[in-house]
Amino acid sequence: MEPVSVVIPTFNEAASIGRVIAEIPRPLAHEVIVADGGSGDGTQAIARSLGARVIDAGRGYGRACHLGAEAAETEVVVFLDGDGADRGDLLDRVAGPILAGTHDFVLASRTRGVRQPGSMLWHQVLAGRLAGFGIGALYGIRYSDMCAYRAIRKETLARLDMREMTYGWNIEMQMKAARAGLRILEVPMPYRCRFGGESKVAGSLRGTLRAGGKIVSTFVRVARE
Repeated sequence: MEPVSVVIPTFNEAASIGRVIAEIPRPLAHEVIVADGGSGDGTQAIARSLGARVIDAGRGYGRACHLGAEAAETEVVVFLDGDGADRGDLLDRVAGPILAGTHDFVLASRTRGVRQPGSMLWHQVLAGRLAGFGIGALYGIRYSDMCAYRAIRKETLARLDMREMTYGWNIEMQMKAARAGLRILEVPMPYRCRFGGESKVAGSLRGTLRAGGKIVSTFVRVARE
């Protein structure tokens, strides 16, 4: 298979980033790019010690994904989170259809895969279903999840003209991919509890509300375009 670039947005993921990088299969992954938002817990040092390329992305989940993709040396970019919940060892399931040329945008579905107990909270499952319903009503493409684990070619991503630099990045990409008529595939993927640390979104009510607000505002903005 043609090699890909793996982009991992991080912020204080020292408890997990080492195991995340270690399980990513080489040589399918030509490079691992850790787009860090200013971690103060040693995340960057751990990532570099394991051969990852670290870039200072500044704050903002979407900004980290955007800058990581821009820095990628290969044509295909795979995004996954740095908490260990995504199965990096199954990289080929997400990247394979892009490399084979059968699809333009592939994303993992946690809700269609086998989930470790406690890995997803009820409101995360509900949010994915509601987003899928809304996008289906607008564009005829029904997603089941907003999982961060996804693959796309750089040129295709550039055509989507991504603007959201916060937690609305994922839903903006899914909406614009559906609107653009891309060949989209959801792959059922096993999902597990994070390796360590606390979730920036689901770990607190404040984080959940902040992320939820960004997702809703992004949905409204893109729908109006």
